Amino acid sequence: MRAFQIGSSGAAPALVTLPLPNPGPGEVRLRIAACGLNFADLLMIDGKYQERPAPPYTLGMELAGTVDALGSGVSAPALGARVAVFAGHGGLAEAGCFDASRCLALPATMSFAEAAAFQIAYGTSHLALSHRARLQPGERLLVLGAAGGVGLSAVEIGKAMGAQVIAVARGAARLAVAEVAGATHLLDSEAGGLKAAVRALGGADVVYDAVGGDLARAALAATNPGGRYLLIGFASGQVPDFPANHLLVKNIALHGFFWGGYQRLAPELAAFSLQTLFQWHAKGHLRPHIGASLPLSRAAEALALLRDRASTGKVVVTMSD
Repeated sequence: MRAFQIGSSGAAPALVTLPLPNPGPGEVRLRIAACGLNFADLLMIDGKYQERPAPPYTLGMELAGTVDALGSGVSAPALGARVAVFAGHGGLAEAGCFDASRCLALPATMSFAEAAAFQIAYGTSHLALSHRARLQPGERLLVLGAAGGVGLSAVEIGKAMGAQVIAVARGAARLAVAEVAGATHLLDSEAGGLKAAVRALGGADVVYDAVGGDLARAALAATNPGGRYLLIGFASGQVPDFPANHLLVKNIALHGFFWGGYQRLAPELAAFSLQTLFQWHAKGHLRPHIGASLPLSRAAEALALLRDRASTGKVVVTMSD
């Protein structure tokens, strides 16, 4: 089988040929159909991610495929089942062995590509907005990086929760994607004056920030008293410094949010969240936007699209050329 691996510390990832693995106790083997890429994959390549395995290892945090072998002690999922897995790594390969307990059965309405693009982005936005920020119907939700993978999911979920969504993204084309996803107001991040523009709309009750940098400081300044600020990531490459006195005076709550951590912190909550999201998808409320889909042989190009922020929505790698 082929896999896109990091062979040693500091080495660039490369496509290699490996023996087909056999599942161990409690594991299933999947014939992987698709793998969703995430900003964390880039951090892992750069040696900057908070969780990374010892090399050699295969990249790809979330994936979808078909069960084709069962390890000892496994009765479910069954052979032939269509499942999605959040594994942390191992997704950019034609096959892989994963803990059976991490396998989620796919709704009939969900393709492998959608499933590979779904768990981290939608799981992040749903738990962050519902559990941490307690977003309420009628509140104004400001989404920075609204045309990216997690940003678009925040726009969709915010709308589904009854919020008025203010989308911030670069350029008219990206803003148009956010509008289709359900944004009420569209602000070009390159136009400047974000603080004034958001305040003119009534300010933000909740901020969803996957960008950081200068936009973060402007967004905080436009957050209403009693607001909640969600730190999701730093796609700009700049971790913002927030003035603590502003948080104090305006009674603003600052929430760090790492979805992967909920697999240990509150796994039952993470599982319930994904079950809810799968139901919303089956009812047609959510439609993942896949901005680019490339085969495994072009995995390096797919990662470059992500690094250069050259695609809207999610970038997905498929295992068939």
